[in-house]
Amino acid sequence: MPLTINGISSPVQGVDDASLRPVLEAIVDAAKLISNNVQNGMLIERPDPEGVRNIHGELVHTLDTLGTNAFVEVFKNSGVVAGLVCEELEVETFFDVKNISGSYFCVLDPIDGTSNADIAITIGSIFGIFKGTNGSGVLDSTQFLRPAKDFVAAGYVLYGSSTLLILATPLRVQEFTLDIDTMKFVCTRSSITIPEECPYYSVNQGYEDLWEDNIKTAVNSIKRERSLRYVGSLVSDFHRDLIRGGVYLYPGDTNNPEGKIRLLYEAAVMSYIAHYAGGGSTNGYTSIFDLQPTSIHQRTPIFVGNSNVIEQIESILRDTT
Repeated sequence: MPLTINGISSPVQGVDDASLRPVLEAIVDAAKLISNNVQNGMLIERPDPEGVRNIHGELVHTLDTLGTNAFVEVFKNSGVVAGLVCEELEVETFFDVKNISGSYFCVLDPIDGTSNADIAITIGSIFGIFKGTNGSGVLDSTQFLRPAKDFVAAGYVLYGSSTLLILATPLRVQEFTLDIDTMKFVCTRSSITIPEECPYYSVNQGYEDLWEDNIKTAVNSIKRERSLRYVGSLVSDFHRDLIRGGVYLYPGDTNNPEGKIRLLYEAAVMSYIAHYAGGGSTNGYTSIFDLQPTSIHQRTPIFVGNSNVIEQIESILRDTT
């Protein structure tokens, strides 16, 4: 039965657990607040090359702080989110809930691509949702260290020429567009599948000299008869490949053997969306959909999108290792 969510104009198909309602409503509330902040752009963003850096050594932008605070606040007030892992926070954050085993645990990149914010390039928020499983009721990292296949829902919000919410569940992948007159999300794509045709590939070709030979071979094999499209924010590049067909690649290199994409709240989410949209994912050798995290900020190489091309990449990497 479709689920009614405050902030979404019509009942949401593909969500059959009413206990998810407060979590999704929290995400919608945070998305609308962040969307407004993004539209203000340089009126609030003040890049400071000598400013604060997060645990990954990356510059913390104003939007990073605003986005993190927005999600922490809405999850804290939801009454059903017991914990959060966030790119900008070094350790897990836990909230008071009545029933830990029946609550939810969220993983989050509050603002992906903030280095592009001061030049008005599309950025986004990435989220994944686990159901509490620890029978002992202990709040610890085991609630989060699970593969993408254990998400009950995942998605992202895209802040660009319009604000889009992509929501994936095992039943379907949907797109909602924020109507700025009513400030409600309206369903604009009710069932998304990645096109069989794969006209695009997305990779930072500037790192090619740092790639191992097998990575060069794989990329060269799939770029024939395909156009390179690369924005530099994961949500932007993945969204184009999801809707129009393509593959997103961020391999490891000699400086960063494990790549730069975080497994738990970036790669796992995209692999989950791709899986239920008929696509595939791999770290080069194993499906990211099945990959077990060992730490909350773990990184991984990622290849995600059109399933046939992902299989081709994986085959080449296995044969040339």
